[in-house]
Amino acid sequence: MTATEAAAERLIRIGEVARGAGVSVRAVRYYEQQGLLIAERSPSGQRLYRQDAVPLVRFFQQMFAAGLTSRRITELLPCWNSGHTDADQRAMLRAERDRIRAKIDDMQAALDRLDGVIAITDTHP
Repeated sequence: MTATEAAAERLIRIGEVARGAGVSVRAVRYYEQQGLLIAERSPSGQRLYRQDAVPLVRFFQQMFAAGLTSRRITELLPCWNSGHTDADQRAMLRAERDRIRAKIDDMQAALDRLDGVIAITDTHP
């Protein structure tokens, strides 16, 4: 590895990952415990992560918010990392997309109902 490659591969501490992704340090540790993130250790034992950990943690946050489990996210990681999938992975990705789409539709219906209630109550003092 050249000096330029080494500089580009600068490792960052857990606090930098947490701040950059907008999560707690505890969340970053959790992702590591779940096998979603890999940390190197400094000579003093501090966790060090590649710079691409920040967008990866943001991805985890989005997937958790969409209802995926850490196990399912682990299954997605090869797709994220390589950009390639096999037929089973594509089927799983499509099934998750369909599940999320149905959840969005349900949430939109709930929002529409709330808007209706607000509209009715806005007309009464």
